[in-house]
Amino acid sequence: MTRFYTKKGDDGYTSLLGKGRAPKFADRIETVGSIDEANAAIALARTMSQATETSPILLQVQRDLYLIMAEVAATPEHAAQFRKITAERVSWLETQTDELSAKVTIPNEFIIPGDSMAGAATDLARAMVRRAERNIARLIHHKQQENLEILRYMNRLSSLCFVIELLENHAAGVSHPTIAKE
Repeated sequence: MTRFYTKKGDDGYTSLLGKGRAPKFADRIETVGSIDEANAAIALARTMSQATETSPILLQVQRDLYLIMAEVAATPEHAAQFRKITAERVSWLETQTDELSAKVTIPNEFIIPGDSMAGAATDLARAMVRRAERNIARLIHHKQQENLEILRYMNRLSSLCFVIELLENHAAGVSHPTIAKE
């Protein structure tokens, strides 16, 4: 029988990619956890999506997030071997966002999430992506991460999530989003 636990984390430390271990509360591990949470929220949004364009885009995003988690979880001397997120991946996100933006009306005001199930799930993912982005920024500013492209990727991903929220609301029959002010 395969066991789904190793007991290696019972001491409050976890292994890094490369050599070494870090406390589970370390900034690097917290960042990996926040990316993992964003990935799970994107999975929820993907399973709820109604717009045909959404699911394949979000699936590719999930694959990219695993690459980002690997790089962030690597020790600094091993990070380069896990570096897969480049300016080309950021450009891909920008293209997806631009193409989907042409299919929706971008409101001039803040909106209240919750006009559709898939839209709300995507907004939850957007908020979690923003937390992961802040954690990556912390690592970069503390010189614990050097790949600025993963920060740019997460920044663009939050914009993509917003556009997908609008697209999903439209697919659910919502013609005008609920705005924040009455």
